[in-house]
Amino acid sequence: MSELILFWHRRDLRIGDNTGLAAARKQSPKVVGVFCLDPNILKRDDVAPVRVEYMIGCLQALQERYAQIGSQLLILHTDPIQAIPALAAALNAKAVFWNWDVEPYSQIRDRTIINALKEKGIQFLNENWDQILHTPTEVRTGSNSPYTVYTPFWKNWSSKPKAAPAETIETAEGLTPAEQEIAQNIGAIPLPTAKDLGFIWDGDLILPPGETAAQARLAEFTYKAITEYQEQRNFPATDGTSQLSTALKFGVIGIRTVWQATIAAQENSRSEETTASIRTWQQELAWREFYQHAMYHFPELAVGAYRDAFKNFPWETNDAHFQAWCGGKTGYPIVDAAMRQLNESGWMHNRCRMIVASFLTKDLLINPQLGEKYFMQKLIDGDLSANNGGWQWSASSGMDPKPVRIFNPASQAQKFDPDAEYIRQWLPELRSIDTEYLVTGKITPLERRAVGYPEPIVDHKQQQQKFKQRYQQQKEIIK
Repeated sequence: MSELILFWHRRDLRIGDNTGLAAARKQSPKVVGVFCLDPNILKRDDVAPVRVEYMIGCLQALQERYAQIGSQLLILHTDPIQAIPALAAALNAKAVFWNWDVEPYSQIRDRTIINALKEKGIQFLNENWDQILHTPTEVRTGSNSPYTVYTPFWKNWSSKPKAAPAETIETAEGLTPAEQEIAQNIGAIPLPTAKDLGFIWDGDLILPPGETAAQARLAEFTYKAITEYQEQRNFPATDGTSQLSTALKFGVIGIRTVWQATIAAQENSRSEETTASIRTWQQELAWREFYQHAMYHFPELAVGAYRDAFKNFPWETNDAHFQAWCGGKTGYPIVDAAMRQLNESGWMHNRCRMIVASFLTKDLLINPQLGEKYFMQKLIDGDLSANNGGWQWSASSGMDPKPVRIFNPASQAQKFDPDAEYIRQWLPELRSIDTEYLVTGKITPLERRAVGYPEPIVDHKQQQQKFKQRYQQQKEIIK
């Protein structure tokens, strides 16, 4: 058996601060990366073309990094359950290393691969948790149960010491020409484009792909914007967020590196306001981790509501309303602007994600799972845990102590887009309308017809009453 260790990349498309890759390099100087374009994932009907475009760009950057350190990143396009053990056996690999994941499909897939590697007598190491700062078994309640409420989770999670970034490997030995030929015979291929895979995205990317671009964005954000984050984060017309969610989803930046940058920003803080803003962003990182822990402990969240009152909720079936929501044609400017941003850019400001999710579920009374899926079909940062957690929070069906939360589109626009800058940016047909009418939604029928903008498809006040009545009925049913 050779000294070769295959490192299987999944949600960690980087060399630096990669716990599993660092562990592999400590075991052997000969470490070769492998990434599998998994048909089980790519053939789903919730894969966003923009997300595939970004991923391919990250893989290209990762291949370049492997070449710089003297090794290779192999690309496979087949089911990893067969491909990973077969490649390891053909190359006579000493071991296969990878980082663990919280998602239900990943866990089932990985356990199957573990069994196949055992049968072939190949070692494996999958105990590294790379995408989170604390494992799901580390952060528990006093009764040793998983947390289902964020605030106590945050208190416990934030009190624990955080690991430093993993050591970045500087050199590694790659495959010999003979071994490269073996890998090609097993199925290693040149990196395809997103179009080769059937995904077309011709727009810009909110974040350039790759590790270097993510590190540059982190440095830029923690230098200035993080110090004003608490004040600016809720205004979609303002560039006040990090936009690092995509980098974290694909792991082109390590979470320990991100956390370390926030600590450095705190140490440089010169005011209580700045420190509070940094802490607020750290809390957002904890929200991300809370949702990942929840998905690990409660995998049923991926297919349904957490709260009993919503497991059989009588949602309405109205395809016309749903299509109007998807297309940004509801007649509510802030809602439509947000959906246009999603459709045109592959990204949406988080405040707006909450607004449109509340509108779909509380105004249109449409099943949040439809909106959750649509987001995954469009978002560059589409992540099962974060997307599911956000939708269940907005729909009131998830792990949230507040029973019912309803956003009024007009009051949200007045508070967070008071000058209608965001609305005008994404709804150019409304640029001539007075700001007061844009943020309140009180555009006259004549003005709407003149610019080709639709009438509101529902009445907010009536719909929220209908939602509350149904919710009370469901509560009575489950008593």
